[in-house]
Amino acid sequence: MTASPTAGGGIGNFLGALTRRLVPYRASSAVVLLCLLMEMSFHSSIPLFFRYIVDHVLIGEQTGRLPLVLAAMTCAVVVIGAIGPVRDFRYARIVADVAGDLRRELFEHLQLLPLGFHTRTQAGEVLTRFSGDLTTIESTLAALVPWAVLPALDVVASSILLFVLDWKLAMLAMLVFPMSLLGPRVLAPRATTASFGRKKDEAQALAQVQENIAAQPVVKAFALARSANAAFEVRNRILVHSAVRVGFLGALVERSATIAIYVLQVAVLGVGAWHASRGEISIGTLAAFQALFLSLSYSLTYISQYVPSLVQSSGALQHIEELLDEPAGVSDVAAPRPLPRLQREVLYDDVTFSYDGREPSLRAVSLTIPAGASVAFVGPSGSGKSTMLGLLLRFYDPDRGAILLDGVDLRAASLETLRAQTAVVFQESFLFNTSVRENIRLGRPGATDQEIEAAATAAEMHETIQGWTEGYDTVVGERGSRLSGGQRQRIAIARAIVREPALLVLDEATSALDPSAEAAIQQTLSRLRRGRTVISVTHRLASVTDFDQIVVLEKGAIAEKGTHQELLAAAGLYARLWQKQHGFRMSASGDHAAVEADKLADLPILKDVPASLRADVADMFVSEQHDAGRKIFAEGDIGENFYVIVRGRVAACKTLEDGTEQVVSVMDDGDAFGEIALLRDALRTLTARALTPCLLLSLNRKRFEDLLRRVPELRQNLQTLAQTRITASGVFLRPNR
Repeated sequence: MTASPTAGGGIGNFLGALTRRLVPYRASSAVVLLCLLMEMSFHSSIPLFFRYIVDHVLIGEQTGRLPLVLAAMTCAVVVIGAIGPVRDFRYARIVADVAGDLRRELFEHLQLLPLGFHTRTQAGEVLTRFSGDLTTIESTLAALVPWAVLPALDVVASSILLFVLDWKLAMLAMLVFPMSLLGPRVLAPRATTASFGRKKDEAQALAQVQENIAAQPVVKAFALARSANAAFEVRNRILVHSAVRVGFLGALVERSATIAIYVLQVAVLGVGAWHASRGEISIGTLAAFQALFLSLSYSLTYISQYVPSLVQSSGALQHIEELLDEPAGVSDVAAPRPLPRLQREVLYDDVTFSYDGREPSLRAVSLTIPAGASVAFVGPSGSGKSTMLGLLLRFYDPDRGAILLDGVDLRAASLETLRAQTAVVFQESFLFNTSVRENIRLGRPGATDQEIEAAATAAEMHETIQGWTEGYDTVVGERGSRLSGGQRQRIAIARAIVREPALLVLDEATSALDPSAEAAIQQTLSRLRRGRTVISVTHRLASVTDFDQIVVLEKGAIAEKGTHQELLAAAGLYARLWQKQHGFRMSASGDHAAVEADKLADLPILKDVPASLRADVADMFVSEQHDAGRKIFAEGDIGENFYVIVRGRVAACKTLEDGTEQVVSVMDDGDAFGEIALLRDALRTLTARALTPCLLLSLNRKRFEDLLRRVPELRQNLQTLAQTRITASGVFLRPNR
């Protein structure tokens, strides 16, 4: 990552980067420079014409030369008027091309960044580079010639001519440089640092706006507008403070130079008038000198007024280079091998991998997957399931070991030929804001309309699409917002099928759906698996009971593998996970659940409930449905309910000082949380948020109190167990005082 701007480096870095980016346009830049030199010559010649008119035409009474002088000046005006539009067009093209190059470089680099970058970086952090940062740089480039380059040339020419007119007076005039540059030299680095900070704050604000726009259904459904406004106001105040600091420091940079120039103008005029009164210089020389010095002063003023723009652009460029300095992800070797279509096997050969270089996510994993087999990766959260897929899809490369398709190491193979025979259905499959037809065709750009409809038919979506007014030309909306979750997922499945993949990858493909849609799509996927090599990652074991092989991962290693029946018979980790997820009854619609009495023995907080009372306790549970993104309870709420997850995933989050949430742990089917709320009045110290649509069972403390009164000896046992359970899981509560 690039560090924030340092003293003296920001503006210099910006000008250096600009010079490098102008190299491809040196021919056009040379034309612009030639035009500028001609304009500079004209500006500098006017005071000399004026000196000649005063000393020779007016005082010297050589009036006959006046027409010649005026004619020469008129010709110069005509020439300058003709070359001005040429310079303007050429430079406008250069500015647009340089900005376009930078925009393209940013976008292309974005495609090369690993998934880890996109996971940890908010969308607003990226978007602000394309909007605010590039706009700032483009505006600064557009003003560079009239506000910096041309004034700088005028400064050089005026300084030379001042010495030609009177070297003694010119020595005094040269004090304008240290006096006008001292203030900007001291203040500009601080202003650049402040500008970089503002860019970061602006990106955070934009990210919050982007998130709020995406979450509008949740915001409106749960009346979150007030809390959203309050959270944004905090971020907005930070941005306002940054903007004030940048604006004030930028103004100080400009003002420190301007005041010095004004002081020296008065001094030069006074000394020059004194010399003229003693006859040491002519009136025309004094007038020309003062005109040149005023031109020099105004040019320096223009430059000083332009410095704040340079300051902001240097901060913007620093922000852009921070992204460009992000290391790219995996790429092809110098001469990659074409990867033939999978025929024999996928082999994980002693694979070890770590995301951060310290803690391995996979440890010496070896596994063979025959072509045509269906294999599922299961295990607790953080066990390495998704890492197995990420390495197979070559989002990352192993630190040690290798993954081979038919004996070819993926690192030596062409990425294009790997991706061409692979199709993925993600948990939340992204649809683009275009037609259904084009979304499916993205799976294989050359697919015909007939092939697209065949894929939709296989995904059991064709009849639904035909029933829409615009059929396959229906625009799905941003991220597929006009469709239901099940419809979005079926179109994503059709997009995978039209690719005709040798390897079909399912990454929690149904876990983000409601139970009824999930059951229907599971049936579709079961049918589509036939004849393909299928690899699935899931935490929902019921969806993979008919797979050829189930690989159980724990702490980055293979704990056990086999068929569903073999793993149940082994009574190992898989059997425990299966037991955790079962013992619930669901309604046909999937919106209501009940817990079986015997299941209570699997819940540590309730395992000591006498068998005779378990049915009564089971009847106390109430079904709750929560949409993805919704808070089940918030940090600081008074705890009243104990929860069991029947379907879905829940994150326990800690609120940080800046208002963002940090995920402490993730829970899924069969997990329980909020235990201590059954025993005493306490404040939640973590927020529980649904990551997917969730069906929960909740048990209220007031109802549970009836049981504790009936079985007094149960309370102490539960208190000890609850505290141990809560401390171990990281789900803490504090007493309500």
